[in-house]
Amino acid sequence: MTSSRAHAVRYKQEFDKYLAEKGYTDIKTLVAFSGTVRLDVGDEYTEVGMNLGIKERQLPERFGSDEFQVLIVAEKYQTGFDQPMLHTMYVDKRLSDVQAVQTLSRLNRTAPGKEDTFVLDFVNETDEIQKAFRPYYEVPLVEQQAEPHQLYDLQAKLAAEQVYHGNEVEEFAKVFFKPKNMQTPNDHAQMHRILDFPVERFGNLELEKQELFRNQLTAFRSLYAFLSQIIPFQDSDLEKLYSFIRLLIPRLPKRSIGPGVVFDDEVNLKYYRLQKTSEGSISLAPGDRGAVKAPTAVGTGEDHHEQIELSRLIDIVNQRFGTEFKPADQLFFDQIREEAVADTHIQQAAMVNSLENFKYVFDKALEGKFIDRMDQNQEIFARYMNDPAFATVVAEFLRKQVYEQIRADAKQESVQPG
Repeated sequence: MTSSRAHAVRYKQEFDKYLAEKGYTDIKTLVAFSGTVRLDVGDEYTEVGMNLGIKERQLPERFGSDEFQVLIVAEKYQTGFDQPMLHTMYVDKRLSDVQAVQTLSRLNRTAPGKEDTFVLDFVNETDEIQKAFRPYYEVPLVEQQAEPHQLYDLQAKLAAEQVYHGNEVEEFAKVFFKPKNMQTPNDHAQMHRILDFPVERFGNLELEKQELFRNQLTAFRSLYAFLSQIIPFQDSDLEKLYSFIRLLIPRLPKRSIGPGVVFDDEVNLKYYRLQKTSEGSISLAPGDRGAVKAPTAVGTGEDHHEQIELSRLIDIVNQRFGTEFKPADQLFFDQIREEAVADTHIQQAAMVNSLENFKYVFDKALEGKFIDRMDQNQEIFARYMNDPAFATVVAEFLRKQVYEQIRADAKQESVQPG
């Protein structure tokens, strides 16, 4: 389990070099990573190329055969990879919370002759891993539950800011809920003209109030979408406001995000120095229960996390589907990912579900976010809606990024003072 795609390539090279030098013929390696990796000028590596033609969909099956014994992985197979013969895992990647549980649990499958497992971890601390497993050792508790009254609390807070007016919501609803046989081509433009006024008022707010209001809007939208699936609301004002907010949020100006700093091309690993610093077991005792957070509060939502480079997603879809999306198209995916991370309904689902179960909530919400932003990139939107294979690749990539970011943000907030 490597920390980056570049490290996976280097590990593969060094493993194969060592096996050749020692004359081993009964041990072969496979590598798993997405897209294309460029290490030096003119040197490009792909998963299929380094695996001598074995395609991505064939890799799990080939690894399960007697031909291969070692799988070197970067950002793959940490969830949903059920290979019973997995016995030993070497970890050269920072793991925490549910990611640690899901990754190390790949070893838990039983197989004939498999009596134990082994993990050699070069990075993580014992206490951190124990802390990650504790909430899931026995029946996890959800700290906070979503309640219908929270909708009305948010409705009152939003109205108090006077960013939108009640008559604007009513005018919008008359157009939005117009019967299909009475709709006209001008309806879409009319709804956006109505939204122009609250967008302008939003821009006049102080930055801190903008972020609070934005997140309150997102919280209302997500909470209503969640509760309306299980509670038959009779309040038409809530439904009108929900529809109004769904189209208002994408129109609001995005907060600026500073560029991340990446040292992959500047700092390279030269060698390991192995030194035993401690010894002990990681054990969990019965009754050692933990609570899983289910965030329902709304704050400023200011970003403090590392920005994840999404150009890899463009590389992946271009390589697999022969598309010609440009690096600028990543902004479309970037905005959708940012909105999904800030979505309290998605946040709640990420905190109380495994990544596998998170799929059922996230994929449905993701389609809605593509629809909300359809005007911003018609080409990607059309491909996502009309090509199931393309949609699957995009959803899997964004789902993992959003899930891990929400979990990381929740952990960071829990250790901040005050």
